[in-house]
Amino acid sequence: MRGPRVLVVDDEPGIRRALRGFLSEQGYNVATAASGEEAVQAVELHRPDVILLDLAMPGMGGLEACRRIRARWPTPIIVLSVIGAEQDKVTALDAGADDYLTKPFGMQELLARIRVALRHGAGLASGNEPVYRSGDLAIDVGRRQVTLGDREIHLTPTEYEVLKYLAANAGRVVTHRALLRAVWGPEYNTETQLVRYTVLQLRRKLGDDPLNPRYIFTDPGVGYRFRAES
Repeated sequence: MRGPRVLVVDDEPGIRRALRGFLSEQGYNVATAASGEEAVQAVELHRPDVILLDLAMPGMGGLEACRRIRARWPTPIIVLSVIGAEQDKVTALDAGADDYLTKPFGMQELLARIRVALRHGAGLASGNEPVYRSGDLAIDVGRRQVTLGDREIHLTPTEYEVLKYLAANAGRVVTHRALLRAVWGPEYNTETQLVRYTVLQLRRKLGDDPLNPRYIFTDPGVGYRFRAES
């Protein structure tokens, strides 16, 4: 099968079977893993385009698997979990996840999330893309590379898309809703927490103090503004 490659990681055989069957019917090429250890090996073997990752698994849990995968590969990771508390979502995003979907969920919503993740992971560039700069920060869109001085900054696909969109609109306030539409899609219209978490992670990686920002400024209750080139 030539469709996008999806890795489903869950210790419940019934969930693996159900997701594999449904996603295969939608044209995806699906591999499965039953543990965090198997997930890391499967990423090495199958090089999936997107990973669906459960958190509560025996042995190496989903969070540790997420950290290990993210340390080596930029593959988009969607966490699927019965735990829906806000702090658990923050912890998963801190570990390198790109998205978080609480069980039970609708299959059409899952498909929408996968499509967003695939767009982020594709990183399509025409070869004539700009380089956005602000101080010592550079976003090279053609190379899909972010550097701070002489150091490369490793971002998740979603973090990169948010930074690129903010930089493309440098000097202007970008609302939460505009970011959601541009980066995640219209089905995420009300999930402003995703924007907040992602910007928080960006600031950490860029060393950008929100109280004294150099790159990303907050317009409280409205959105964010990227500092224009200087």
